[in-house]
Amino acid sequence: MPYNSDHHFDAIVIGGGMTGGWAAKELCEKGIKTLLLERGRNVEHIIDYPTTSMQPWEFKHRNRIPFEIEKENPVVSRCYAFKEDAMHFFVKDTEHPYVQDKPFDWIRGYQVGGKSIMWARQVQRWSDFDFEGPARDGFAVDWPVRYKDLEKWYAHVERFIGVSGNKDGLDTLPDGDFLKPFGMSCVEEYFRDKLKGNYKDRHVIYARCAHLTEEREIFKKQGRTLCQSRNICQRGCPYGGYFNANSTLIPWALKTGNLKLQPHSVVHSIIFDEKVNRATGVRVIHSETMETTEYFAKIIFLNAATLNSNLILLNSKSDRFPNGLGNDCGLLGKFVGFHNYRAKIWAKHDGHKEFKMEGRRPTSSYIPRFRNVYKQETDFLRGYAATFYTARNIRVNKDGFGQQLTDNLLGSNSLEGWTVASGMMGETIPKKSNFVTLHDSEKDKWGIPLLRVNIEYDDNDSRMIKDFFEQFTEMYEKAGFSDIQTRDTEQAPGLDIHEMGGVRMGKDPKYSLLNEWNQLHACPNVYVTDGACMTSMSTQNPSLTFMALTARAANHAAETLKTGH
Repeated sequence: MPYNSDHHFDAIVIGGGMTGGWAAKELCEKGIKTLLLERGRNVEHIIDYPTTSMQPWEFKHRNRIPFEIEKENPVVSRCYAFKEDAMHFFVKDTEHPYVQDKPFDWIRGYQVGGKSIMWARQVQRWSDFDFEGPARDGFAVDWPVRYKDLEKWYAHVERFIGVSGNKDGLDTLPDGDFLKPFGMSCVEEYFRDKLKGNYKDRHVIYARCAHLTEEREIFKKQGRTLCQSRNICQRGCPYGGYFNANSTLIPWALKTGNLKLQPHSVVHSIIFDEKVNRATGVRVIHSETMETTEYFAKIIFLNAATLNSNLILLNSKSDRFPNGLGNDCGLLGKFVGFHNYRAKIWAKHDGHKEFKMEGRRPTSSYIPRFRNVYKQETDFLRGYAATFYTARNIRVNKDGFGQQLTDNLLGSNSLEGWTVASGMMGETIPKKSNFVTLHDSEKDKWGIPLLRVNIEYDDNDSRMIKDFFEQFTEMYEKAGFSDIQTRDTEQAPGLDIHEMGGVRMGKDPKYSLLNEWNQLHACPNVYVTDGACMTSMSTQNPSLTFMALTARAANHAAETLKTGH
């Protein structure tokens, strides 16, 4: 195409979600003219949160999904947040098909802001125990970075998004730049003390979460105020009380005057020019008009979310890269991992009946990983973290009919005893046999090959679940909890919404796609900084690490543009 200023930028960012927003924000602050491409519609903070202030009775189906919609969307309807109040932010199964060679629940959000509108908002840092995992047990490849490389970037992200948490002093879960924490319930404190008295390495903390509990100047500049503990975050928050890209990163980048935000832009592929031996731009199809356009830039950030980033690279073929951009090692799309959420345990607690819970909190307590941390001690690799929930519900009298039922419902109701529950977040081992690829013949409405997903659990996951049940049963018994019950949900991979890998980082181009700065080894002006870049999965919620890696890489890219090296 002839030179056209409307099509030429210093940088192009693919994907307008959490990591794409961070790339755009960091680049634009450095004076870099940036194009941010998002395949979905625009969602503006507050303006495009249609259900954010609705009362329960204002929903036609009382926030339930109608049967016909559930029937048409068997995958996304399994997601806990896919309800009447937020279903407009989720990708419908019928609109964006993919091929499941093995069962995989792919949960997506195609709009400006991506899934950052509906995410669960827990933000635990990784430690060196996590980054050193592959080197210690020989599975996957060694990370090219360690905690020291990300420490200041974790803080950089935390200060901007706002993170509530305690300084817990745990080597397995580094402390951060925290706002004041939400409080723990009396039963959470009781369980914490019981674990402390019975174990040296097991802790109950309140999970670090991306919610504002204090006013700071940076939040005022963003136009945000304190979290109101409404617990309907998936609708979008008019207060900006929790972090999403819509209320922070994208408006911040737009204010610099260096960002062009372009929704409805489905990226077909990245263009590689063999004459200059670099990527020169992207090929884009307008999601509504089907018009194809090309945009050009000196650097490209790929942040389309894990599986779509793999798809775009696999579809970016040329004579130089016949198997996908940067894929000299043949490992593109392989070694995909996720978090194992299948194991659940719950019980009853007969004490603390003089207390009840009032109000709401945005998240739960958290039990950091304690297995295989300092040495290999089990018959499975890596470990798991867990949630810890407590609740005391009202026992409602539903007896009778007509007026008697009405009187019973409105009459005096008593409190039930306490319920406690935990869910496992287990680290899976990325394997070559867990991969995604392009379908040979089936394409979507834009002519892009459908993604084929071949991902499953293994024996390591089964042994980990068994250990979780044994250890948490023991822990619950030592705390005096009763009526302990366990369940393996047997849910498919993907419902954790923590898929990672396929374009992993590493030191050796023979065994990895990206270097320590998230650049493709074979095409260094392309950066991949979303979940696709992850070498291993750890046990912590991964979003904070995605954001820290992105901020670090974007500043490296800005320096590269400035110096020409």
